[in-house]
Amino acid sequence: MTPLRDLDHLQRADHADPFSFLGPHRDAEGELVRAWLPGALAVELLSPQDEFLVAMEPLDAGGLFVARLPRKTPYRLRIHWPEHEQVTEDPYAFGPSVSELDLYLFAEGNHRQLGKCFGAQAMEHEGVPGVRFAVWAPNARRVSVVGDFNGWDGRRHVMRLRYPAGVWELFIPRLQPGEVYKYELLGQDGLLPLKADPMALATEMPPATGSRVADPTPFAWQDDEWMLQRGERQGFDRPLSIYELHAGSWQWVENRAPTWDELADRLIPYIDDLGFTHIELMPIMEHPFGGSWGYQPLSLFAPTARYGSPAEFARFVDRCHQAGIGVILDWVPAHFPTDAHGLAHFDGTALYEYAHPFEGFHQDWDTFIYNLGRNEVHGFMLASALHWLREYHIDGLRVDAVASMLYRDYSRKDGEWIPNRHGGRENLEAIEFLSHLNSVVHTEAPGALIIAEESTAWPGVSRPTEEGGLGFAYKWNMGWMHDSLAYIREDPINRGHHHHKLTFGLLYAFSEHFILPISHDEVVHGKGSLLGKMPGDRWQQFANLRLFLSMMWTHPGKKLLFMGCEFGQWREWDHDGQLDWYLLRYAEHFGAQALVRELNQLLREEPALHAFDDRAEGFHWLIGDDQRNSVYAWLRLAGDGAPLLVVHNFTPVPRPHYRIGVPLAGHWQVLLNSDADTFGGSGAGSRGALESDPHESHGKTQSLALDLPPLGCLILRPTGDAVDL
Repeated sequence: MTPLRDLDHLQRADHADPFSFLGPHRDAEGELVRAWLPGALAVELLSPQDEFLVAMEPLDAGGLFVARLPRKTPYRLRIHWPEHEQVTEDPYAFGPSVSELDLYLFAEGNHRQLGKCFGAQAMEHEGVPGVRFAVWAPNARRVSVVGDFNGWDGRRHVMRLRYPAGVWELFIPRLQPGEVYKYELLGQDGLLPLKADPMALATEMPPATGSRVADPTPFAWQDDEWMLQRGERQGFDRPLSIYELHAGSWQWVENRAPTWDELADRLIPYIDDLGFTHIELMPIMEHPFGGSWGYQPLSLFAPTARYGSPAEFARFVDRCHQAGIGVILDWVPAHFPTDAHGLAHFDGTALYEYAHPFEGFHQDWDTFIYNLGRNEVHGFMLASALHWLREYHIDGLRVDAVASMLYRDYSRKDGEWIPNRHGGRENLEAIEFLSHLNSVVHTEAPGALIIAEESTAWPGVSRPTEEGGLGFAYKWNMGWMHDSLAYIREDPINRGHHHHKLTFGLLYAFSEHFILPISHDEVVHGKGSLLGKMPGDRWQQFANLRLFLSMMWTHPGKKLLFMGCEFGQWREWDHDGQLDWYLLRYAEHFGAQALVRELNQLLREEPALHAFDDRAEGFHWLIGDDQRNSVYAWLRLAGDGAPLLVVHNFTPVPRPHYRIGVPLAGHWQVLLNSDADTFGGSGAGSRGALESDPHESHGKTQSLALDLPPLGCLILRPTGDAVDL
């Protein structure tokens, strides 16, 4: 290519290899330096000590400057712009900064540190501070970095293409953290909309869509004790009680969403007081549309700027850990939004998504589906998961919409989906990815939990991968959620006809490691709040709420409750507001909150309520067939520990002297009565210590005569003088 043709391509901003022409090049006469600086008035070459070497000659009016040095000499550019002067090294004088090993691992789909390699990395290269940019765009004709630092001029910082990985890279000397940038790509069919960085570590505040060069200063973590104990704390035999929240609408500060520090100041004491073991944040990865609640993210390595900087988010997690509270994040590998500045048709082709709409487009959500069968996309998502677990010490990821990933015909009619290579409906690429993800996390982030939101009967979701399962730690029990909510919405007079809805779940309760979820999805879109689902008058609604929560906390499975449900918010959740905290002035709401506090305390203190959550020997039916009275009773067991007797009365009718067989003779202490006046109830039902008598019932030689409160739950434990039968 002649210099004239090079100049022509520079002017048209479609030069395929600017490093072959710009920067220093040796020829027979010495060292020839070319700089392409559109808009510059004059340019001089300086020594590294800023001594004048030579003035560069403008070769044309478009911005090409040329100078000759007698020998290879380090130099800097002094550029005279119309409004300022800039002194910097020449970006085109530097060698490649992404290693061949990095490129190989990326192409293989197994680079587990992409967040520290691609994107914008503030670093020192060849002894000079600056920022290295790297982005995957194999089908682009040209990629440039643009920002305020170059007047958003795509001609200025054209990147180097690294074959065969399809990765473009450029080191821009002297650039500082905090700079906003995007990529300008020339596709095969022309210029594309400016693109945000898929691997940005920080972003602008929405609705702005730029990426931001992150501060590379390592965060000084103070949670060593938590991290050392995390594996034990999060074992299957330990209590797990999760409070799900949306960071921006939990509790406002001065009529606005809180910062991470403000949220920590308020949330941590609240969670500590109520006794939840973990919080679960709805997705905090940067997302353009707040109304998606974070479930349509575009920056899978960057915390949203809505609540503060990445360092402030790290401090939030650190403070939670120091208070003994685990942090789980919702994470979305199933799909991404169609915004023009995002991943969609990133280099002018279907790069991150499947090309065919039957594979690559979600009709329900108007989003694109990740092509996890492509090595680079597989590795991109894997690196994103590890990034949150390692760089932010996150204790678990709840993987959203797993069912939509597993099936190619998910929410599609006949003729609207493409079978896999065997002719089946399973998405083999997604299955391989999920299995690989769980295997890698088990090795590289020991103790971390990967949790599946999976709504089908897919077998072995939480079975280890070496046993043929998907390898998740837990699966959300969506069947239990649907059945129990359908049951509790029934008027008590009809509940006897739906008795099986609460018994059916125990047929499969130990087939997986389950979490019982009452999540945000159940209190939006016209479904009503949890309290609003309850039938009857005001008293009955609160009694039903307390009874439902008591049933949930005593049922096998770990617990998850969405914010506001703990004190009986009437309204559906509104992401643009905050919870109705004023309701805690009223006894019924305050009482519901007090009940959740007591249930969490029992969950922590009583091994019978958590140690065998996933084992059939931890549960024993006493009464599962009294549909006439809508009464259920069971024992929760924990090996050699004390059993707990749990009795639920799902009608508003008090039931005095209701006899229930028990396995131990002697005194049984009422640990909890959901109808107690301290919880806003009527104070009916048994309390204190009760003594069993030799009256055979439910296959036991000893039994208790209990006064069952209306729409109430009793939890009892044998005292020290109780004797095994």
